[in-house]
Amino acid sequence: MEYAGSKGYIVSIASSEGNHESEEKIIRSFSGKDIKGAIIAPVLEGTSEIEHLFKLRMINFPFVLMENVNGIQANVVSINNIKAMRELMRYLMDNGHSKIVHFAGPKHASHAYERIDGFRRAYSESHFAFNSDMIVPTGAHLEDGYKKCLEYFHDRSVHDFPTAIVCYNDLAALGVMAALSEMNIMVPDQISVIGNDDIPFSRHVPVQLTTVHAPMFELGRKATEILIRNIESPAPLPIENIVLDAELVIRQSTKALQPVHAEKLHGSLQALS
Repeated sequence: MEYAGSKGYIVSIASSEGNHESEEKIIRSFSGKDIKGAIIAPVLEGTSEIEHLFKLRMINFPFVLMENVNGIQANVVSINNIKAMRELMRYLMDNGHSKIVHFAGPKHASHAYERIDGFRRAYSESHFAFNSDMIVPTGAHLEDGYKKCLEYFHDRSVHDFPTAIVCYNDLAALGVMAALSEMNIMVPDQISVIGNDDIPFSRHVPVQLTTVHAPMFELGRKATEILIRNIESPAPLPIENIVLDAELVIRQSTKALQPVHAEKLHGSLQALS
């Protein structure tokens, strides 16, 4: 907002509250108002259509997405989710965790696929064995994490517990932690939990959440720069795809087990690409 203001633009914020129909209505309203362009964090659901984004492309309405959407050629500013997942997995493995599960995000979210990819790569680059049961379809909301965690641990023997759960995002992780607490499973003494996004509330819970911090200011700045260039250009510009690195923030919800020496992990994970 600060950068856009410095360039003479007024910024309006509209929230769909995670509802696809609301997003569609908001985007449809753009053409009827004096709005020059938009930065969109798309709602991606299994039954959702992306026709509203196609329509923006057809009328050459400038917009920037904060996540790749299959089938849409558009400017995108996003996080290197694969690298971030590999780094947090390396942290867990280097600290003795081998029984790790991933509570994955929505099926049609590119971030979900990227984080699953990073999870798989981390196992392939270690000497630990991966199996498909380690990927647990969950979702993106607190209630998703809570319900899936109760379901996952129902009738599960303590000997079959994972030592760590890596969640799609912080909301799912907070739901997982609430469910674990309800089942008297201690975090991090029995199970470590990691989120993603570093939402403010993740620092204000009884057990502060270890998570992946995205450079939100830089993401917003890059997206705004691209958007303004496209608004002010008299001719269409080449599509830009900017990918930024995220940072693992270690707090109280993770615990080191018996450390694993790097040489036992085939040099830990290979150099991150």
